[in-house]
Amino acid sequence: MAVLTVRNLPDDVHRALRVRAAQHGRSTEAEIRDILTHAVKPESRLHMGDALADVSRGIGLTNADFEDIAQMRDTTPAEPLRFE
Repeated sequence: MAVLTVRNLPDDVHRALRVRAAQHGRSTEAEIRDILTHAVKPESRLHMGDALADVSRGIGLTNADFEDIAQMRDTTPAEPLRFE
């Protein structure tokens, strides 16, 4: 796991973090981890798989369409590069 150091944090912000941590029954460090996690990975974030499924539903693709695409795909192994 990574370690993060935050310098020059104003005293009032540090005090507010300690109070908030106490309200949630955890350490200040655990509170900061929770705040950062929810800030960069919110529960309402867009999941790529969900977005792609919505797009395919919107244009009417079915499983049969994907099976057809898979059958048309070239599965011939690629030739390795030759440096001669």
